[in-house]
Amino acid sequence: MCRSIKTLRPPALPGEATEEEIRAAALQYVRKVSGFRAPAAHNREVFDAAVDAVAEATAGLLAGLEVRGSKAPAATA
Repeated sequence: MCRSIKTLRPPALPGEATEEEIRAAALQYVRKVSGFRAPAAHNREVFDAAVDAVAEATAGLLAGLEVRGSKAPAATA
């Protein structure tokens, strides 16, 4: 998808993903999908809302993943 987005779950990430790492991945995703590195002022609100939604979905995904060989869910944010 986008080489700038890194895997945020163990074992690729040794600890829990931080809120900043999740938001950075969400921003890269929205940039890739929208085709904008930085949106024009008239698109800023919808762009930022999309980043927030993707970050929230990512945090939920990471919180719910069960990694084999791990006793606890992969990560929480």
